[in-house]
Amino acid sequence: MAFIEVKNYTKSINGNTVLNNINLNLEKGKIYGLVGKNGSGKTMLIRAMCGLITSNTGEIYVDGQRVGNGIYPKSLGVVIENISMFDYMSAFKNLKMLNDISFNKIDESEIKAWLERFHLKADDNRNMKKYSLGMKQKVSLIQAFMNKPDLIILDEPTNALDEESVKILSNVISDANKNEGTTFIIASHDRANLDDLCDEIIEMKDGKLV
Repeated sequence: MAFIEVKNYTKSINGNTVLNNINLNLEKGKIYGLVGKNGSGKTMLIRAMCGLITSNTGEIYVDGQRVGNGIYPKSLGVVIENISMFDYMSAFKNLKMLNDISFNKIDESEIKAWLERFHLKADDNRNMKKYSLGMKQKVSLIQAFMNKPDLIILDEPTNALDEESVKILSNVISDANKNEGTTFIIASHDRANLDDLCDEIIEMKDGKLV
């Protein structure tokens, strides 16, 4: 059985078909790249896999569980569109709050280690409203990784990151895949960001798989 099964999945919004009869099987423990121009359907397919939208027809299973209609993957880390953090709290406090409600809690020292790994200061007590876009993106990425979920889905994860931070992210993805067996789906409009990292590239156009 595939880790992720997408079966005859179609989604229309206001009469516009954004996902058109998608069929896709993804294996556990692989890194998949999802490429296509803006409006190709990448983000909608990701939202569907996260259980955030409901199909007109078809279904999606993640690790044997159907998702959608208020049911989400059991073990998921995600960066999709704009992850909202509390601007009046520090990065550490934001991450600690998320860790407190996680099923796989980590120590505070591990949260601090994640911040340092992305070249953020663990003792920075500034509120996140004072952070640059790149710094906020790093915190969004950390929240997806830190509790070691089985599946991590990243939509345009390199947004606002400098070259050094992109290299750090690539290393973090490779390490999680190798050491934890984490399955990744990484969406980007730029295939060059994915070719060296991914086991397989999936291309989308006009709501269909190419």
